[in-house]
Amino acid sequence: KLGTITDFEHYLKSVKGVGVNCTNKYLTHLNKIINLAVDKDWLDKNPCLNHKIKNKTVVKEYLNEFEIQALIDKNIINKRLDQVRDIFAFCCFTGLAFIDVKNLTPNDIKKGIDHKQWLYTKRKKTGTTTNIPLFPHALTIIEKYRCNPQAINKGTLLPVLSNQKMNAYLKEVAIICGIDKHLTMHLARHTYATYLLTKNVPIESVSKLLGHRSLKTTQIYA
Repeated sequence: KLGTITDFEHYLKSVKGVGVNCTNKYLTHLNKIINLAVDKDWLDKNPCLNHKIKNKTVVKEYLNEFEIQALIDKNIINKRLDQVRDIFAFCCFTGLAFIDVKNLTPNDIKKGIDHKQWLYTKRKKTGTTTNIPLFPHALTIIEKYRCNPQAINKGTLLPVLSNQKMNAYLKEVAIICGIDKHLTMHLARHTYATYLLTKNVPIESVSKLLGHRSLKTTQIYA
């Protein structure tokens, strides 16, 4: 039985092996529920009131321009690995999270006011609408898989595998491309954000493109 909020925090970190920042998210959600209970007079007071939460600073890993070029220039013979590389590269050029690129359909591509192709989509995680300009290489990938049977059968824009399989194959892609980093689908999103910031795109614009609700979330990349 857990006696205090400190006990619960210790349980999450030591027994369940939950990271510091993820533990803090659990505690924050718990605090909201307890505040609700206090408001409804189910509890006399909030035992979490004086508990201090401090996040651990996390450095977001990303690919630099040389690594991105090595990724897209490499001729990958294996069809499955080539497909995974392309999806990963597409996310590097759009900033989409795994679930969002998996859910894309051809109808999400529309012509913008600049008469160029854009993605008009909504983030699964936050529900925010985001409009993303399509870089030339992203358009090349879309064209490459336009007639892909797997994508056509599912009604999706691209033939995206499960997140688990994508991340597993990306380990092989990294080796083939000579990239000494742990590639994951989420790293592609970090790459997009960092790339835009290094090109002096205003952080407010980057935040909109990433579909962030708060500018504080985007500031992590800066």
